[in-house]
Amino acid sequence: MSSQLERRRDVRRSEAGHQHPTIARRTRRRQFVWLAVGLVGIALLFAIRALTADQSVLALPDTAQDFLTLSISVIVESMPFVILGIVLSIAVQVWVPDTWIMRVLPRNPFLRRAAISFIGVFLPVCECGNVPLARGLMVKGFTVSESMTFLLAAPIINPITIITTHQAFGWDDGILVGRILGGFVIANLIGWLFSRHPDQDSLLTDKFAAECRVDAHSHAASRWQESVALFRREASVILPALFIGAVAAGAIQTLVPRSVLVELGSNPLWSILAMMVLAFVISVCSNVDAFFILPFASTFMPGSIVSFLVFGPIIDIKMLALLRTTFTVKTLVQLTAVVALLSALIGLIVNYVA
Repeated sequence: MSSQLERRRDVRRSEAGHQHPTIARRTRRRQFVWLAVGLVGIALLFAIRALTADQSVLALPDTAQDFLTLSISVIVESMPFVILGIVLSIAVQVWVPDTWIMRVLPRNPFLRRAAISFIGVFLPVCECGNVPLARGLMVKGFTVSESMTFLLAAPIINPITIITTHQAFGWDDGILVGRILGGFVIANLIGWLFSRHPDQDSLLTDKFAAECRVDAHSHAASRWQESVALFRREASVILPALFIGAVAAGAIQTLVPRSVLVELGSNPLWSILAMMVLAFVISVCSNVDAFFILPFASTFMPGSIVSFLVFGPIIDIKMLALLRTTFTVKTLVQLTAVVALLSALIGLIVNYVA
């Protein structure tokens, strides 16, 4: 365990419970406000869609209807896994002993991150739900680079994603193997790169870094009270971000013609870039993205399909909105650039081998 991690946990223990009551009330009020923003925004999309579904005086233009449908589809796909991720995050923070998690992981940094890459096998949550879960791991005491390794690997290296990808493509053209190995390699390379940062906590937003430094849970509260408080806190952060990400993804999908992307499918390089752009725009859940991209397999080269299946679960519009709740803009720019380059390289390798 790094000295940085130990310092963070020591500070968190020493400062816990010293939050002024007035500040605590303001924090809870702010959480309720943002929770309401997220819930009202999501409910408003569904209400508008329901009121304008029939061809009546309230009917919207086709473009607006497509925007609503696409935005709602992102929310419907993501919401169950977001809730599951928050619940698992609470379980990790409140109900799982610190010593148990730390004891079962190797001490060697490389082996430790490799082991963390496979946590997703036991926690089959898509990328949306992994954001609150990764936040919980950081609050629990994981370093930023370790949590980032989990965050990037888990959407790809989990049983649901592996099974659906196999159902869609089988072992043809190395797509399944390329996806699993690509996700593992990218997650561990990113984890290693960010582990070299001299101050990993500076990669986080000021607000979330403060949450990692100071355990806001009252030690007098029961575990159930802590769980409720954590659910409110995480939901107040994640749900507004999910709403914003879904709206952005829906808007861009209605503006970017897919025919433009399909025309690029036969070029080894441009097909990869086109699929990565499509993955970024569509923002489809990693548990079902293999079936979404399957119709493109006859048009696009295998490497471009692998790039889609590797890049999309890590970086897309919805994920950037969710990740912004935790990481600084600079960190996200660096993360996006490195993941994009590595995804394209993996796609080129698959095209060459296949």
